[in-house]
Amino acid sequence: EVQLQASGGGLVQAGGSLRLSCLVSGFAVNDYDIGWFRQAPGKEREWIAGIKATNSNPFYSDSVKGRFTISRDNTKSTLYLQMNSLQPEDTADYYCAASLSVIHSNLGVPSAYDYWGQGTQVTVSS
Repeated sequence: EVQLQASGGGLVQAGGSLRLSCLVSGFAVNDYDIGWFRQAPGKEREWIAGIKATNSNPFYSDSVKGRFTISRDNTKSTLYLQMNSLQPEDTADYYCAASLSVIHSNLGVPSAYDYWGQGTQVTVSS
């Protein structure tokens, strides 16, 4: 059974950092396409970062490029999202997601992912 469990959220001041983790079971993290999404209150779920199984080059949305880093550690069955220079507009629930194969043009589409973590809340105070 495929499961994802996100953690690491919390309250941080603007300019601070957090590292989110997503512990997975039921598959090897290197074998699946991975995405991180976030959803702020009253807004749609937004894709922010992704990495494909076939290519280790990460992809980022413009809103987080240069500040966030996605990575994975197959030995620990864990995905990571390092978030630096956090701003109040980064406040949201953050979700990890995975799918065996996501075509590149659908990397930012939530319905393209088969498996989701439960979300972890990030609050950035000004």
